Amino acid sequence: MLDVPAKPAARFITFEGGEGVGKSTQVKRLLVRLNRMDIEAVRTREPGGTPKAEAVRAFILQGRSESWGAGAEAVLFAAARYDHVSSLIAPSLNSGKWVISDRFHDSTRAYQGLTGGVDDKLIRGLETLALDGHQPDITFILDMDPAVAFARVNNREIEKALAETGDRFEKEDLEWHRRLRQAFLAIGKANPERCVVLPAGQSEDALEQEIWDTLNRRFPELEAKAG
Repeated sequence: MLDVPAKPAARFITFEGGEGVGKSTQVKRLLVRLNRMDIEAVRTREPGGTPKAEAVRAFILQGRSESWGAGAEAVLFAAARYDHVSSLIAPSLNSGKWVISDRFHDSTRAYQGLTGGVDDKLIRGLETLALDGHQPDITFILDMDPAVAFARVNNREIEKALAETGDRFEKEDLEWHRRLRQAFLAIGKANPERCVVLPAGQSEDALEQEIWDTLNRRFPELEAKAG
């Protein structure tokens, strides 16, 4: 009787980084790779992922909460994340599906916390409530100079983004985005067991391969299934 490779355990993978670094592209590419290996995976995003969370996303990214301040936005993001985890992420993982998310709790740490100045105790408290123990298995932080990231985003992509989200974060000046970049790098340095910082300025193909190689090193059962 032939030995059938064991199905890799369900994994929770998140992608983080500033605006225009290519997170969505790499999420799509990873999903394709996993599907080719007959690994069922769910693609999602934050804020969003569920109807309730998408409603919160629209409210925030259209700028309707901006006057409330970064603290209130952190609370709103946590509320959306709580529904996202309980309604989609946890059930998917429990059923054996991998979950690949374009942003997760590190974005709140970076945007509202380290860049926005919200007290770390509040950020951590909201995080504990929203995650309910569901930490990502691995987080890829895609790193790029914001000036380079903005320059490579073409007008069509900008128009598409603004049509969906308004101008909530894109309108911040370059210095703000540089601080955001440093915030993500600080998160990666503080969480080396979970976070992997990768240069996003390389070609999309090269970055995809580096992500895949990292996953195979981190999860040997994935490489075994491929072999």
